[in-house]
Amino acid sequence: MARARRARWAAALILACAGCSAAPSDVRQGRVVRVVDGDTLKVRVDGRVETVRVLGIDTPESKRPGAPVECGSRRAGTELRRLVDGRAVELRGDASQDAEDRFGRVLAYVSVEGSDVGEAMVAAGWARPYVYRGVPFARVDAYRAAARAARGRGAGVYGTCGGDFHRAA
Repeated sequence: MARARRARWAAALILACAGCSAAPSDVRQGRVVRVVDGDTLKVRVDGRVETVRVLGIDTPESKRPGAPVECGSRRAGTELRRLVDGRAVELRGDASQDAEDRFGRVLAYVSVEGSDVGEAMVAAGWARPYVYRGVPFARVDAYRAAARAARGRGAGVYGTCGGDFHRAA
């Protein structure tokens, strides 16, 4: 009797999850159709355009309503465009992070030909590592090392904006 009840619960759980979204660590392929700003892009995945927030980075803001454009924001957008615009990308979630942010954007690591775009943005000095709600993402150590190196070279925002990622332009 208990075995039959467990089997029914297991079947119900499987059916309930059949429509669930993919696990955060799943990998999906897409093509970038537009770069919105330094950390957000539009990607065509399986015929749908999704808004993707590059996981683990923060760049100066250029699109925040009611706020001034921040120092380095245009250059950050230009750098992301150089890296990904029109290119095939791999999107990979992180099991330690939410699948979407509060604005409904997909949170994913973005890679082009095996290269981590978020880490490249940090290494160029146009992004900094971003830990949301104190929960470190899987690649945080590599991103922090890239940020230290960029700061040491005075790259990107570190040289152009005195290292202040949110100073008005």
